Amino acid sequence: MQDRPFEALNVETLGARLGGLDALHTRLGGEPSQWKVREVGDGNLNLVFIVEGGAGSVIVKQALPYVRLVGDSWPLPLKRSFFEYHALTRQARRAPDSVPEIFHFDEAQALIVMEFLSPHIILRKALIAGRQLPRIARDLGLFMARTLFRGSDLAMKASERKADMALFAGNVELCDITENLVFTDPYFAAPLNQHNTPHLDGLVAELRADRDLKVEAQRLKHRFASSAETLVHGDLHTGSVMVTEGETRVIDPEFAFYGPIAFDVGMLLSNYWMSFFSQRGHQGEEPRDNMRQFLLSVIVETWQVFRDEFAHLWRTERNGMLYHRSLFEDQGDPLGAEQALNCLIHDIWTDMLGYAGIEMHRRILGLAHNADFEEIGDQELRAACEARALKLGRHLAVNRHRLQSLDEINALAAMLDKGDVS
Repeated sequence: MQDRPFEALNVETLGARLGGLDALHTRLGGEPSQWKVREVGDGNLNLVFIVEGGAGSVIVKQALPYVRLVGDSWPLPLKRSFFEYHALTRQARRAPDSVPEIFHFDEAQALIVMEFLSPHIILRKALIAGRQLPRIARDLGLFMARTLFRGSDLAMKASERKADMALFAGNVELCDITENLVFTDPYFAAPLNQHNTPHLDGLVAELRADRDLKVEAQRLKHRFASSAETLVHGDLHTGSVMVTEGETRVIDPEFAFYGPIAFDVGMLLSNYWMSFFSQRGHQGEEPRDNMRQFLLSVIVETWQVFRDEFAHLWRTERNGMLYHRSLFEDQGDPLGAEQALNCLIHDIWTDMLGYAGIEMHRRILGLAHNADFEEIGDQELRAACEARALKLGRHLAVNRHRLQSLDEINALAAMLDKGDVS
């Protein structure tokens, strides 16, 4: 297939076109004409198929030359599958058993054949259903610390890291999506924006007139665009995680690029806060007080695990060019290394809060929304949940340099959720 012009797969043609691949045949068994193929992609960009045979199952993911959510009026390069493949291979090395196994990659056809995760479900769907997954905080805290530390100049050889940064620098169009849809479009009447109108109209106008908020959003965009600290996932939210009670896997890193360490952390924690605020829209007659408390505890534990593992890697794997041991430990000054670590963690903390706040705004005011809010049928109730998230998001983005702890932030989130503050 490498020499064949790009052609989008479909349920009818997949078996005939991919049946000769050893990666599929050895895992599925039988004749390709007998394979069961289902298209299950519910994201904004790609085709995703589950392919089942007598011996097993795989996922086939194929990029399209446009944004699926919008259509062919918004073209997008097929090469994003190249960046997803390379990001997955690096994440698999840096955080073993955290991503699907890759069986085959075809750059010309922009497709990846990978492990079918079953009985895993998307974390966002589990949280909407009120499920309390016991491993997510620890698993995702470790995933972020390991991939972000090990993909940086703290751990990598300078030559390898610069070559890697050059490779991912080509992911221009997907970075452009983030730069505009996350940091800019929510704060003015961009053509693709959408929000829960008329219920949120007043608050939306207030936020778009908020000079301090817009300045901070652009300061964060400046950091995002100019701070190539590490290879980030780039789109790490609860829709990019698949879970069971005993396992957590991260998927869909096609937005991967070299950016701020804090970006992935902020994006993920933001989605937990949005899930927290959405729970009143999903609870029915049974209140979800325990679920809300669980989500706040997940936020605290995720950060604690990330911070502790990042510190452990700092002390044991800091072999890159930054904060070199020759300046600290080799001179009998481990305290100096700890001082430098604390400064770096503080910077990550501050930026993380800012990215979390901006993510709440773009998911409610921009193009791509979260099912957490979208699946609330009562539009007034949905708007009330969204308004609380928007207000917390503004607080995080504008006041991030003055916030001291997650307990402080979660206490405010709980007051907003109860309507004790507005």
